[in-house]
Amino acid sequence: MIEELYARYHTELVKWCLKMTENQRTAEDIVHDTFLRAIQNEALLTSLNEKQQRAWLYRTTKNAYIDRVRHASYETAFNELSEERRFCEGFSAFEWRELLTSLPDMEGVIFSMRYLEGLSSNRIGEILSLPAGTVRFKLSLARKHLREALKK
Repeated sequence: MIEELYARYHTELVKWCLKMTENQRTAEDIVHDTFLRAIQNEALLTSLNEKQQRAWLYRTTKNAYIDRVRHASYETAFNELSEERRFCEGFSAFEWRELLTSLPDMEGVIFSMRYLEGLSSNRIGEILSLPAGTVRFKLSLARKHLREALKK
């Protein structure tokens, strides 16, 4: 069954993912992760109809992409903080990394994408399928949460 899904949707998913990643290799890796998850959830997929299976694959691809962006954002934040020694009041790179990962509801990812990767709120919104206004709101919440955490 997974082979059939792969044959039917692989190319379509890679093209869709390529629009998000703007990198062929990354898109292929993410779709590969999607099908690994499909193998792990084969029993669930078997119980779904064709439209539901397709929706599951798209949702899983998007989640795999978000996981990759989240991981890359934390990695970027950690590396930049380590390399440039931008520590506040004696915070270590590890503490900064923990602080960014502790932010709720993808605020750390959005904060990293905006301030460490330099992406606009519109581009972040496109990547995460959020309105630009929601991205800006989450950025303001992230800054507020960071200020509160730094006071402690």
